[in-house]
Amino acid sequence: MATKSKTVFVCSNCGNETAKWVGKCYACGEWNTLVEQTVALPSFGKTPTTPINSIKPVPINSVDISTEIRFSTGMAELDRVLGGGAVLGSLTLVGGDPGIGKSTLLLQICDSFCRERTCYYVSGEESKSQIKLRADRLGVSSDRLMLISETNMESIVALCTSNPPDVLIVDSIQTMTCGSVGSGAGSLSQIKEATGMLMRLAKENGITVFIIGHVTKEGSLAGPKILEHMVDTVLYFEGDKNLSFRILRSIKNRFGSTNEIAVFDMSSKGLVEIDNPSKMFLDGRPKDVPGTCVTCVMEGTRPLLAEVQALVTKTSYPAPRRMASGVDYNRVVLLLAVLEQRANYSLFSMDAYINVVGGFRLTDNSVDLSITLAVASAMADFEMPSELIAVGEVGLSGEVRAVSYVEQRISEAQRLGFRYIMIPSRNKLTRSFDGIKVIKVASVSQAIYKVKNGLENEK
Repeated sequence: MATKSKTVFVCSNCGNETAKWVGKCYACGEWNTLVEQTVALPSFGKTPTTPINSIKPVPINSVDISTEIRFSTGMAELDRVLGGGAVLGSLTLVGGDPGIGKSTLLLQICDSFCRERTCYYVSGEESKSQIKLRADRLGVSSDRLMLISETNMESIVALCTSNPPDVLIVDSIQTMTCGSVGSGAGSLSQIKEATGMLMRLAKENGITVFIIGHVTKEGSLAGPKILEHMVDTVLYFEGDKNLSFRILRSIKNRFGSTNEIAVFDMSSKGLVEIDNPSKMFLDGRPKDVPGTCVTCVMEGTRPLLAEVQALVTKTSYPAPRRMASGVDYNRVVLLLAVLEQRANYSLFSMDAYINVVGGFRLTDNSVDLSITLAVASAMADFEMPSELIAVGEVGLSGEVRAVSYVEQRISEAQRLGFRYIMIPSRNKLTRSFDGIKVIKVASVSQAIYKVKNGLENEK
């Protein structure tokens, strides 16, 4: 008797299923993300694959976690993002735009893995000779690194079950196919089934699995968003391919903290770790000019310095333009309204452009004070001190609200030689800092007043 099936429409962004196609997903609100998929109907009344008598509950205090060991990837930056290293039997998704460095990173860490462990590198996109050429360029060479050019998941799982490796790398999940799924490679059903097979392989055999997922320009079909609920760890590559540095961000981590980042420099020899990313982001910064201000944001447990630039010009359009690069656009519009209403800056006839130098994207609200100071400086054409760092969240009434980890931010500014740091007055310090003057402000207007009248006179 033939297996019954039905057609559903699955959102490639969030995985929500609907019975018919609609332009906008009801769950996540994204447009044109529903993809047709055929699924088999469940067969009721059949004997379950797992016998009921074999299911036994186990007290939590008797569970042995000594086997959940970590081992280093050979890169201190990557180890910190993973929470201390790769975990035995974990499933990690590395996502990012094509060509940003995902395959390069995973091939590089194979050199460290293969010193004590066996590693299978499965590629559905490149031949063995192409991988060998890239490995020679990166200086990766080991008899424990096994290359496999295969796209059939059943064959890969059978090989890893009969001769299990310590580490399995799949490049990429969009090229893998499962014989039980009728759709083509790269479809949502193929990606979900292939990832499910890899997840069972990792948990049952204790194999550490890394999979690569590409993100298309539209964010659909090949997007790994659908896989985030299935894997243990999600790492995303960020950065402009035209620039040399790359940012690896932890979005999800069952074995460590999230929002950690690692910064790499893409060179001819592969990805090189950057121990001091703050210095790199501030390289070439202009001194004592209007429209620029340095801020310190927290990326996980790491403080990072970034330069915020603003340009304000008279508009030639009926409605002024607002553009933001590296910060949230809606947040910028809110801060411009606060400046106009609370600090008496007339921006209704001015175009405003905000940019974070280096392509870095800031999501911490503590960047608000530096944005307002940069815009006010560009509008009134007064110089911003190059040795000043501004940290603080701005409210709608113009107040500067307290931020977290303020002492870590001050220590980072002190380490890089800054003389002044402006923080919210509501933040309390538990110790003093030598070599840097801490300036507390309660409102945006007070912050602008202190900068215009000279920071050296502040007590």
